[in-house]
Amino acid sequence: MSFSVAVAGASGYAGGELLRLLADHPDFDVRTVTAHANAGQPLVDHQPHLRSLRHLVLEATTPEVLAGHDVVFLALPHGKSGEVTASLPPETLVVDCGADHRLVDEADWDAFYGGDYFGAWAYGVPELQTSTGRGRDALVGAKRIAAPGCNASTVALSLAPGIAAGVIEPLDLVSVLAVGPSGAGKSLKVSLLASEVLGTANPYAVGGTHRHIPEITQSLRAAGADRASISFTPVIVPMSRGILATSTARIVPGTTAAAVREAWETAYADEPFVQVLPEGSFPRTADVLGANTALIGLAVDETVGRVVVVTAVDNLVKGTAGAAIQSANIALGLPETTGLSVNGVAP
Repeated sequence: MSFSVAVAGASGYAGGELLRLLADHPDFDVRTVTAHANAGQPLVDHQPHLRSLRHLVLEATTPEVLAGHDVVFLALPHGKSGEVTASLPPETLVVDCGADHRLVDEADWDAFYGGDYFGAWAYGVPELQTSTGRGRDALVGAKRIAAPGCNASTVALSLAPGIAAGVIEPLDLVSVLAVGPSGAGKSLKVSLLASEVLGTANPYAVGGTHRHIPEITQSLRAAGADRASISFTPVIVPMSRGILATSTARIVPGTTAAAVREAWETAYADEPFVQVLPEGSFPRTADVLGANTALIGLAVDETVGRVVVVTAVDNLVKGTAGAAIQSANIALGLPETTGLSVNGVAP
């Protein structure tokens, strides 16, 4: 069966990655692409690498244009998706790659985003452990899905197994992320110019101000923590895409190093897109380039009683577009891996 698809925000990085993956998906037929300022222009003027979709022209992002499709993917800035989603038909599967429908607590939205609160949808991280099962359980048959923030899902996948298994403490968590600037979108910003990024590493949103923090703690509470607190520091580094997250947590006293590793290996043993590396091995961002894969390496620092978890993802694939398509596959009853690859691109 073929499903008709529209992609809003198709001229941006997330929209372009959605289209790259959708172009080779055997069950999705991309019929409509939309934008705001770029409406009326050929798609290939903004996504020249998408040669198989060169016949498409960017249309205006309105509910009228998006309606009439089986699936609508939204790759819009925060605050913009919610303006559109309320007007889309209830029978349409809508997957929002923005932030508008991720947070369950309206107070978190007010504190970190502000503006109108549009309510929470099923959260699009299928592998995420919860107190009742996995994130995919809420996606089966869903018509409204919130794809994750790339940093948030990377950290949650890094730490949730330890919390669910009761081998790490959910307070005093620390994550430092090396991230590529494509995660900040395609809008022109001085801090993201090549001359500002090349040859340097730039921390940002330091001191508990990053908007993905409540999304991370929300996921960790869902994994079984009564409370969760995290010190989260992202650092822009000169690679166009990718996240390397180094997260540490206190090990519950009396827990062995073998039990710690077993928690992660058991959690992801049957997951095609989240893989735990052998002891002593740690991932590189180059190993997941273009893939819907999260690679995890971990070690126990027995001197300080902490576990160190290093996770690599492609922020535009597993962090955003791949997670969105994987979630849509589940919602529609398709094999979860359809149209997605575990293989990266090298060199």
